[in-house]
Amino acid sequence: MPRAPRLDSLTGLRWWAAFGVFTHHMTNLAPLPIAAALSYGNFGVMFFFVLSGFVLTWSANTVVSAPTFWWRRFARIYPAHFVALLLAIPVFYSFAPDPADWWVKPVDLGILVLSVFLVQGWSRDPVVLFSGNPAAWTLTCEAFFYTLHPAINRVLRGLTLRRTFAAGMALIAAGFAYRALTVLLPETFGVPLPFPVARLSEFVLGMFAAHAIRIGWRPRLSPVAIYILGAAFLAWLVLSPRLLPGAVVGAAIRASANEWMIILCLLLIIAVTTRDLTQRRSLLRSLPLVKLGEWSYCFYLVHATVIYVVLARIDRREPGWSNLAWYAFMLVVSIVLAAALHYGVEKPAERALRAWWDRRLVRRAKQAELQVTGDSAPAIRLR
Repeated sequence: MPRAPRLDSLTGLRWWAAFGVFTHHMTNLAPLPIAAALSYGNFGVMFFFVLSGFVLTWSANTVVSAPTFWWRRFARIYPAHFVALLLAIPVFYSFAPDPADWWVKPVDLGILVLSVFLVQGWSRDPVVLFSGNPAAWTLTCEAFFYTLHPAINRVLRGLTLRRTFAAGMALIAAGFAYRALTVLLPETFGVPLPFPVARLSEFVLGMFAAHAIRIGWRPRLSPVAIYILGAAFLAWLVLSPRLLPGAVVGAAIRASANEWMIILCLLLIIAVTTRDLTQRRSLLRSLPLVKLGEWSYCFYLVHATVIYVVLARIDRREPGWSNLAWYAFMLVVSIVLAAALHYGVEKPAERALRAWWDRRLVRRAKQAELQVTGDSAPAIRLR
């Protein structure tokens, strides 16, 4: 099966998603006057989930078995996670935490073990959810998504474009309906679902989009128009509570902001993908952005640790534009550490783990071939 074309612009987009999460967390150290707008940087996590479903489906190969797929994902995410966890524990844990350092928790080996095995994200208790490396709860979601991906992808491959659209629209509608039920009937539907379940639709919608393009869908969407639409929507989310405090429609849209943002993420990924496939120019394919995108996973893993190392040594800054200097400094430090983790751990460990698995598959194939040859050889009767 031929390899799917590279989509380097999506790698560039990954960087901006990680940067959004960084700006959101920097508010805890050095808030800017636009802190309310930067709080929506957490939508970068949603973008990662949608993009993950898209990219894994786009690059999926039918000859790769589910166990091989799962091992490759483990090789891709776990080594860097484990090292980042070791870096984070001294920052976020202490045997005698100072109450003033609200982010430092008492050492609890039972809870930390959950982080080692990436199951902490199944809990909604913040002490458990953000245990170990606080950013790593999203990896619990990804591990769950990876588990389901081969089965969902097999179903997708049998869908026509029309049925793919119908399934995608139904899933989006279900998301809006569930959001409405949580608002209208909080006693019945207000209990929050575990994040891996609650965020699964984001990953699956990314899969639907990739399958639609994989079987020939080529919509003409302008990335610039979607950037403007996204910026306008975020501005409206920030300003509407003050400008239209009593508007029912506005409150309903704000309550379903996640669902609207999923649609915007999908549109942006689709627009950028079709632009790459038609070989049109894209700044997202520039070497600096592609490199930053390649480092973005490690950047995501270490940025909070870097922020809280500094916060432990200085007081939280007063809001002001002068804090931009802190943003620049923390960004550079986080990027340098991310690049070191990428080149020193992530890539070499992934290569080694994948090579070990490939050798194992070759060895098993040879053993099976010898077994077949032995079984089919003519019997020799001894006289």
